[in-house]
Order: sequence, then C-alpha cells, then structure tokens
Amino acid sequence: MFIYSVRASTLKFFGVVGLCAVLLITLGLFSGRGTVAAAGDADTQQTVSYTGIKTNEDRIAFLASFGYTVKETVVEEETFVIPDEFDRVLVGYNEIQKSQGLDLSRYQNKKVTRYTYEVTGYPDYQGTVWANLIVYRGRVIAADISSADPMGFVHGLSK
Repeated sequence: MFIYSVRASTLKFFGVVGLCAVLLITLGLFSGRGTVAAAGDADTQQTVSYTGIKTNEDRIAFLASFGYTVKETVVEEETFVIPDEFDRVLVGYNEIQKSQGLDLSRYQNKKVTRYTYEVTGYPDYQGTVWANLIVYRGRVIAADISSADPMGFVHGLSK
C-alpha cells in the first residue's frame, strides 16, 4: 500500500503551473488578431498585417495586398474623433467593418486619421472609385472601397 501526502505548497505550485499554461494557450489563440488573410485562392493566399501602417508607402502596399492599385498621392487626409455614440450611418458603416473583422466601437472618442486614395482600374466600373483607410496609431481600424457616385457602392476591402 502506498500513501502519498500533498502539502498546500504543492497544490499552489501546480495551480500556478496550470494557470500559466491556460494563459499561454489564450495568448497563442489571440496573437493573430492583427493579421487577416488577403483575398485570393487558397494556393496564393497570404497574410496581411493591419499594424505598422505609418507611411504613404505602407498604406499603398496595404491596399495592394488586397489587389487594389491606387494613385500614389493621397486625395484627402482628415483627422477626426470617432464619436462616442454612433448614428444610423455609422452603425451601418461599422457593420461593413465587422464583416471584415474590424470594429470601430473599440475606438470611440479616439483621434484617428482617414486617408483617401483614388483606385485605378476598378473592374466593371467606369466611374471614380475611392479607397479609404482609417488609421489609429499605425493600425488600420477601418477600410472601405466606394464609388464617387452618391447612388454607387460601398464595401469592405474584399468584395
């Protein structure tokens, strides 16, 4: 017959080890939050980072990773604060963002910058098309492609 005694310090030790294991697993699951797979077939699909977007070249490369070619000069650059309460228009816009894994509600009352570029060669459309990136501290927090026509379209980076 074997008798095994367990002291409180042994229980604490294994409790801490277990907690650390759970923490590491959780961090591993959420560490990829800043990256998303870009559009394309499964063989050519690549991962796109939404962070580290600080320069004009970074923004153009970010849009190119989704298959968009834009003119190199920014059409408009505007800094504004995301309101703490969303009106009907912002709620709809945020739904577009949520469909691509982004959420503006996390950035309410934050000062952000919107960069607008003219898209060249947009397929099956003859009018002017804009690419908008909303950036907070080097991170793209919202993005859309829209036509200049008031009765046109607005969609996320992936159609």
